[in-house]
Amino acid sequence: MKSLSRIVIYLCLIFLFVLSNYSYAQVGTANQYEHAVVVSAEKHASQVGKQILRQGGNAVDAAVAVQFALAVTLPRAGNIGGGGFMVIHLADGTDRTLDFREQAPLKAGPDMYIRDGEYVPKLSREGALAAGVPGVVDGMVEALEEYGNLSLAETIQPAIELARKGYPLSYAQAEVLNEYDGVLQKYAGSTRYFVPSDTTQDWQEGDLFQQTDLAQTLQRIATDGREGFYEGKTADLIVAEMQENGGLISHKDLKNYKSVWREPVKASMNGYDLHIMPPPSSGSIAISQILDMLRPYDLQEMGFNSAKYVHTVTETMRRAFADRAHFLGDPDFVDIPQKKLLSDSYNEERMQSFSWDKASSSDDVGHGNIPFRYESPETTHYSVVDEHGNAVSVTTTLNGNFGSKVAVSGAGFFLNNEMDDFTAKPGEPNMFGLIQGKANAIEPQKRMLSSMSPAIVTQNDSVRMVLGAAGGPRIITATLHNFLNMAVFEMSPQQAISAPRFHHQWMPDKLFYEKFGLSPDTRAILNDKGHILDPSGGLGRAHTIFIDAKGMKFGAADPRGDGAARGY
Repeated sequence: MKSLSRIVIYLCLIFLFVLSNYSYAQVGTANQYEHAVVVSAEKHASQVGKQILRQGGNAVDAAVAVQFALAVTLPRAGNIGGGGFMVIHLADGTDRTLDFREQAPLKAGPDMYIRDGEYVPKLSREGALAAGVPGVVDGMVEALEEYGNLSLAETIQPAIELARKGYPLSYAQAEVLNEYDGVLQKYAGSTRYFVPSDTTQDWQEGDLFQQTDLAQTLQRIATDGREGFYEGKTADLIVAEMQENGGLISHKDLKNYKSVWREPVKASMNGYDLHIMPPPSSGSIAISQILDMLRPYDLQEMGFNSAKYVHTVTETMRRAFADRAHFLGDPDFVDIPQKKLLSDSYNEERMQSFSWDKASSSDDVGHGNIPFRYESPETTHYSVVDEHGNAVSVTTTLNGNFGSKVAVSGAGFFLNNEMDDFTAKPGEPNMFGLIQGKANAIEPQKRMLSSMSPAIVTQNDSVRMVLGAAGGPRIITATLHNFLNMAVFEMSPQQAISAPRFHHQWMPDKLFYEKFGLSPDTRAILNDKGHILDPSGGLGRAHTIFIDAKGMKFGAADPRGDGAARGY
C-alpha cells in the first residue's frame, strides 16, 4: 500500500508539473503585430483604437478615440465625468505628460466632510458632494490639438455610433450593473440610464445597451470642442444635477478647468529608462524610490516570488508608501521634496533599517527625515503604439465603481467621487485604507493625489514597454511587478502580466498576495519573519505593450479582466 501511495503521489506531481508548464505556455503568447497595437480594458474600445490607426491616425488620435469609446462601453470606469493622466513618447524622442486630474470645486474646503467634529466617509464617496470638476474632456482635446493628426469629430465619431446604436453587454458588464442596481436606483439619472426599465428584471449577457443621451453629449463635444462640455447645455445639466443633489460644481468651476503639461519623472534599471507620470500621480515617486532601494540587490538570483525576493521588495514598498502618505500632493499647492526623495543617498538611508531576518513594523518605519486612505480599484488603463514609433500610456478613473453613483440627467454619464482621494481628515483612512497627510488636504482648485501611474519604458531611446494598470494603490505595485518581470526575470509580456503579484502600502500593515500566488513554504518563511499575510483577489489589472529589438509589437491584456489587444 505504501508503494502504491508513493506511485499515486508521483503521478499527481507529474500531472501538476505538466499542467503548470502548459499554463505558462498558454500565458506566454501575447497578441503579436508588425505595425501598431492598442490594448484596453474593453474589446470595442480596442477595436476603435485600431480603426483610428488604420485610417491614418497616430497614437494620440487612437488614445483619444479609445477614451471616448470607453466612456460608452465601460461606464463603471471609462468616462467623461472623471479625470486621469497621459504619458506620451514621440518617435523624435519627445517625452510629455498631461495632467487632466479632477479639481476640487471653488466652494470646497478641508472640513466639507466633517459633521459635528467627525469625518463622515459616505459624504466623500457617494452623491454629488463627492464629485470633483471633471478633466477628461479637456485633456483629450488638449492632447489632440497638440499632437493629433485627425480632428476631434473624427476621433469621437466611433464612440457616438456605439452609444447611439448600442452594443451587446458582456457577462461581466451585466453582472456589475446588477451588483450596483440598489445604489444606482437612489439617483434619477442613474436609474434612467443604467437600471432596466422593468426594475424587477436584471441585465443579461447579450442585452443591447443603447445610450442616446450620451450620444448627444458626445456629439456636442465633437461639434463644439471643450466648450461643448464645459459650457452650454452639458454644463447646464451638470450644474443642475449639483443643485438637485447638494453638490458644489458650478459653471465657473467648469469653464475655468484646464489640464496641465508636466515633465515626466525618470528612473532607470537594467538598461531601461522609465518615463512616469509625475505628481499629483504618486506612482512615479514611489516606483522610482522602490527601484532605487532595490538597486544593490540581485533580484534575479533571489528568484521570482521567492521568500527572499518578496521580503526585500515588500520592505521597499513599505518605505515608499510611507513617504507617499507624508510628502506627496498637488505640486501646484505643495512643495514636494522630489529631488531629495529620488536621490540615491536618501533611498540608501531609508534601507538602513532593513533586516533580512525580520519584517519592519510600519508603525516604526514612518516617513523619511526631510527638512493613508483607500483609492478605488475601478480605474482603467490603456496603451497605444503606432507604426511611426509614437507611444501613449493613459490611465483614467471615476474612482469607485460608477464613481459617485450619480449620472447626469439628460447627459447620460456618471460623475466621479474623486474627492475621497483627498485627505478628508488627517490620519483617517480613505475607502482603500490609505493614510494621507496635510499635503493632500482639500483646497479649492487643488488636484487630489492619485496612484495612477502610466509609464513608457525606453532602451537606447527606443520604446520597449508601455505600462500602466487599474486598481487604486495597487496600480503602483502592479506596474512595478510588470516592469520587473520583464526587465529582471525576462518574462514574455503575457507571462509578466499574468504572474501572481503581492502588495504592501505601509498602512494597513499587511502583505497582500494573490491567492495561490505564494507557495506554502514561502508563506511560512514570510510569517516567521513577521509579515502579516492577507490573501487577496486580483491585485490590479494591467494592459501592456512590449516591443522587441526587431520592432515586433506584443499586446498583452490582463487575464484578471475583460481587456483585449487589437492591432495590425
